[in-house]
Amino acid sequence: TYPGIFEQQVSDLFNHTADPLLLAICGEYLLRIGNKYHQQIVQKCSGLPPADSSQVHLNRLISRVQSLSGSQPVPSLKELLYHTYFDSAVVVFSLQRKNRNYPGIALVRDKKGHFVKDDSGNFFAIPQLARSISNLPGYISNGNTPQGIFRMYGTAVSKSNFIGPTPNIQLTMPVEASLQHFINDSTITDTAWTWQHYRNLLPGNWKNFAPVYEAYFAGRAGRTEIIAHGSTVDPAYYKGQSYYPLTPTLGCLCTMELWSGTDGKRMFSDQQRLVDALARAGGANGYYLVVEIDDAQRPVELKDVVEWLHQ
Repeated sequence: TYPGIFEQQVSDLFNHTADPLLLAICGEYLLRIGNKYHQQIVQKCSGLPPADSSQVHLNRLISRVQSLSGSQPVPSLKELLYHTYFDSAVVVFSLQRKNRNYPGIALVRDKKGHFVKDDSGNFFAIPQLARSISNLPGYISNGNTPQGIFRMYGTAVSKSNFIGPTPNIQLTMPVEASLQHFINDSTITDTAWTWQHYRNLLPGNWKNFAPVYEAYFAGRAGRTEIIAHGSTVDPAYYKGQSYYPLTPTLGCLCTMELWSGTDGKRMFSDQQRLVDALARAGGANGYYLVVEIDDAQRPVELKDVVEWLHQ
């Protein structure tokens, strides 16, 4: 969150800690300073003994270092948008920038494969923030929402005062849920998750696109309880930020809501609009895909992707 300001303190902690999660957080901070720590990070992570899910943090950090030397081009968005995930699956696409300080947009595809439109006849699209307060990468708990596929299975109302009473969309990550539930196939007898199970859900060229596996590795590392929700947090706290009036979370997908300071009632809710769009699409039963489309330094807008929706 404060690149460079605490370089010495974080560097000292990185050199002395053996805790994989703490080491990964330190490593990510140092990566934002520049490339002078790359070799040191790889050497330290490679030298620690494996320890179940903790090893995922170390492997992901090494992968992050390697990806900085050259990123993969994003495959065809059309292939992802029109892929059949399972019969009658409703699919939400949350299209984001690599820089999560800029909001993305959420689109809804109905169970017949058509993108939902609003009352004006335009494609339904609402701003959605996938940035956490920490701005850490998605494989770390409470970091940004990881890229990839989430299983969507209905709505619920949170008891959290920060999320509020508007229905949220329930999601599970790979590994967090059983294979039978995630893949929507009760005949599956496997009980152990592998990356191949996740890979089989992806369309052709996306199977080899490493960033979209972040959700799988986040689940493998122990991340849980990511949902798509509204917000009762006062946006005034973030005035001046590039994502204002949206508010960051602990790693969930967040839409904008405004509440009266007089009587506490809801005045505006993109979250309710999203839930209503899902109802028109056939219900919240299917998948929720989070994908970074590019590194443009501005919010994602419908005009950026509308050409694919017409196809």
